[in-house]
Amino acid sequence: MIREAERYLEMRRKLGYALTVQGRQLLRFAHYVDEMGHKGPLTAEIALTWAQATSATSMHHARRLDVVRQFARYMKLSVPETEIPQEGILGPSCRRMAPRIYSEQEIQALIAACRRLIPGIRPHTYATLFGLLACTGMRISEALHLCVDDVDVERGVITIMEGKFHKSRLLPLHPSCTEALSAYRELRDRRRPAARAFFVTHYGTSLKYLKVRLTFRGIAGSLGWGKDARIHGLRHTFAVRKLLQWHRNGEDVDRHIGQLSTYLGHCRVQDTYWYLSAVPELMGIAAERFERYAEVHHG
Repeated sequence: MIREAERYLEMRRKLGYALTVQGRQLLRFAHYVDEMGHKGPLTAEIALTWAQATSATSMHHARRLDVVRQFARYMKLSVPETEIPQEGILGPSCRRMAPRIYSEQEIQALIAACRRLIPGIRPHTYATLFGLLACTGMRISEALHLCVDDVDVERGVITIMEGKFHKSRLLPLHPSCTEALSAYRELRDRRRPAARAFFVTHYGTSLKYLKVRLTFRGIAGSLGWGKDARIHGLRHTFAVRKLLQWHRNGEDVDRHIGQLSTYLGHCRVQDTYWYLSAVPELMGIAAERFERYAEVHHG
């Protein structure tokens, strides 16, 4: 089984999937099957037994089974007797947390708090970083990996190289965002001209996620925000605001949502539609869409 698993992972990675954690899990499963001496087609019973052979949560068990299920679908192409574990048999494998949507006042307070940080370039770095996340919906990992050459302040475009799922994309910027990035770049070029990363520390090194998260948590605590305050909420806020803007302007959300999906770097437009359930007002939009669908298809 280990050879089949390795061939499967090689094929998927050539298609652009990293499969870091999933790859390790699948190889563990393949070793498990080989060590038990199983020679026949893969069965759902074996997959279920392995998936639940830990003291972790049921959601973790479901994620382990998801890994095997994908592999089983691949194996069934060459071994028709392969059994594919039933979907949802161990419950959900993931749970999306209700996103915190920041108000305009909260974002302004966040940036103002960043400007009070010390020393040196640090307040400018964090104010610009969190401001960029709020006005573009970029992932924090994408922002931290930006190099100087990726930020074209003259054209007002950011190039995201090898984002999530190895997808690259261009982000056109609002003039106010370009102005803020230009001011920060002038400052960092004066103080840390040799740095390759766009966002730099007081010492000229690139920012690390754990340090950024700790800084954000410290600021959130000082502002009295709860545990639901996360950096990723800035991305959620951007997406929700854009959907609300289209709706309030009377524009067709379905016609524009593909553009938003591309801008956010989503692989599937379904991931963007998820935001319709993020806040009550967007839930109202979803309800209206369903009512129109029901009238057309069911009279």
